[in-house]
This record gives sequence, structure tokens and C-alpha cells, in this order.
Amino acid sequence: MAAIPKALKNYFDQTGDISLFAWRFMREAFRRPFEFRELLRQCYIIGYNSLFLVITTGFIMGVVLTLQIRPTMIEFGAVSYMPQLVGIAIVREIGPVVTALICAGKIGSSIGAELGSMKVTEQIDAMEVSGTNPFKYLVVTRIWACILMLPLLVIAADAIGLWGSFLVETTKGEVSVRLYFNRVFATLHFGDLIPATLKTFFFGLAIGVVGCYKGYHSKKGTEGVGRAANSAVVVASLLLFVIDFLAVLVADIFFEI
Repeated sequence: MAAIPKALKNYFDQTGDISLFAWRFMREAFRRPFEFRELLRQCYIIGYNSLFLVITTGFIMGVVLTLQIRPTMIEFGAVSYMPQLVGIAIVREIGPVVTALICAGKIGSSIGAELGSMKVTEQIDAMEVSGTNPFKYLVVTRIWACILMLPLLVIAADAIGLWGSFLVETTKGEVSVRLYFNRVFATLHFGDLIPATLKTFFFGLAIGVVGCYKGYHSKKGTEGVGRAANSAVVVASLLLFVIDFLAVLVADIFFEI
């Protein structure tokens, strides 16, 4: 029984530490000097290097979703509504959440392991001694890159997912590309696009903050690096579901979804 209060204490301690870490990022994010070159490098690493995995996942997501739903829609005589159904499902929820989870696994663990290795080998301490602000150079640039790149990755995954769904529909139902996407875009409204896009910025913020926090405060030794990478994925994934839940509640209030 004593382990339960200790676990709760560790949970709240870590929640507070991550919140303070995020607040420190907010204070440093708009202060000079700005590390634009490092920011662009991180955007390339986080965005471009994740693109193939994201679009592959998005394509499979669209194909599988269509193949799974189509028989039921045929049974109810509503197969003509497949473009609308798949479009809303991918753009509103499945595309952003699945892409964010993929990025939490790839990007979050990568940032946690990279910064953890720098912490273990005392490179971060060396930067402080040399007069460089390691938080500004290592943390702020990575979090900004996550915030900027994740919405673009989600848009790419949504587009490829809809294209994969169209390929299934045109193979099984001989639907033209113009008819399919006209029905998709006729169904989508600002109440679908705005919340789905805005929450991806918060997804990127969560992945960047958790990954950087875990790596920046990694324990000594190679075991600490592994734990930092693993816990970054777990905590970021859990936080994504919390943010998604709050985003759906806010969207339901303001956009009447």
C-alpha cells in the first residue's frame, strides 16, 4: 500500500516538473538570440525524415478504414456516403491522432535519446561552461520544430489517407476522382478543419516538451538514456490523448460538432 502514495507523489512531481519545463520554454521561445540555423536543421530532421513513415501510415490507414467500413455501408445501402464518412473520420480524428502517435514514437524517443546521450557525456555541461545557452540551442529549437512540422505531417497523412480511400472506392465502385473528392470537401466545414488543425500544434508542443524534458533530465549512464527515450514515448502518448479529449470538448462547445 505504501507504494501507491509514492507512485502518486512521483506522478505529481513529474507533472509539475514538466509544466515548469514547458513554462521555461514559453519564456525563452521569443527571446533573442534566435537559433534559426539549428531550427531549420531540426525542422529537416523532424519533418522530412519522418515524412515517408507518416505518408505510408496515412495511406494504409485510408485503405484499411475503407475496406473495413465498406461492407457495412453496403449492407445498409449507404455506400454512396463512403467519401463523406471517411473524409470526416480521417480529418477530424484518425489522421491527427494516429500521426501524432507515430511521431511520438519516432520523434519523442529520438529527442529523448539524443539529449540523454548529451547529458550523460556532459556535452550540455560543456555548453554551459563555454557560455552557450544549452536550453536555447537544444530545447527551444527542437520544440519549435515539433510545433511547426507536426501540422504539416498531419496534412500530408490526411491527404494520402484520402487518396488511399479513393483507390479502394474506384477499384470496387468505379468512382471518379472528381466525384469522390467533391463529396469529401462538400462535407467538411470550418468546424471540422479548424479544431483538427489547431490541436496538431498542441500535439507538437507536447511531443517536443516531453521528449526534451526526458532527455535534458536524463540520469547518468546508458540505462538512463534508454529510460529517457522509453518514458518520453509513454508520457507523450498519454498526453496526446488528454489533449485530444480537451480539444474535442472545446470544439463541441464552440463549433457544435
